[in-house]
Amino acid sequence: MIDTENRKTYLFDATPDIGAQMKMLTKYETESDKDLVDGVFLTHPHIGHYTGLMYLGKEAMDAKNTPVYVMPRMKKFLTENGPWNQLIKRKNVILQKIENENPVSLSKSIEVTPILVPHRDEYSETVGYHIKGPNKSALFIPDINEWGKWEKDIVDEIQKVDYAFLDAAFYSGKEINNRDISEIPHPFVIESFEKFKELSKKEKEKIVFIHFNHTNPLLNSNSQESKLVIENGFKIGKINDVFEL
Repeated sequence: MIDTENRKTYLFDATPDIGAQMKMLTKYETESDKDLVDGVFLTHPHIGHYTGLMYLGKEAMDAKNTPVYVMPRMKKFLTENGPWNQLIKRKNVILQKIENENPVSLSKSIEVTPILVPHRDEYSETVGYHIKGPNKSALFIPDINEWGKWEKDIVDEIQKVDYAFLDAAFYSGKEINNRDISEIPHPFVIESFEKFKELSKKEKEKIVFIHFNHTNPLLNSNSQESKLVIENGFKIGKINDVFEL
């Protein structure tokens, strides 16, 4: 997320490729020469979502006081386990505790609100985010077990925002037939089709599928599965996409 008015950038989740993530993000903020973002919002401690924090440490960037926004259990996990607690002790990162559905005001026109979602919470809770900009808002849920297991109605939540960036880790069970899906639950894209089939064209256009496993055929824009997503009125997230808030 880019706050152009205040020349700041924020990252949602820290992947193992955080260096490239930040370079890609900060280049869009042309009025600033900073290579590091001004804050990182974490969703949960699974490998692709937080392990990039290691590169903020002394062996790599040696960041100074980078704010990292975390839920209570996530804060406890990072504080009590290495190598993450070294980042805290050295003040490479400053943990900013956030609470479920309590908005975080980043400026007079930007607000970020964490929302608990059901997921594999071995080490910490999992959240998505509601992101409110000057003119539009977005729902960001990269991980959830099933839409039906959430206490909120995903259809209602989509109708409240202008964009909905939603978990599409697996297109269907076919691509992971060598694994027990109960151990890695995510809503299949074909299940989301069914869940969202009654939405209007306008509401469907808000949905941007993201968070693709390497097996997901949506990574290939020429696949039949990708064409079916587009034909059904949805969008597929791609690197370098820009959405104005």
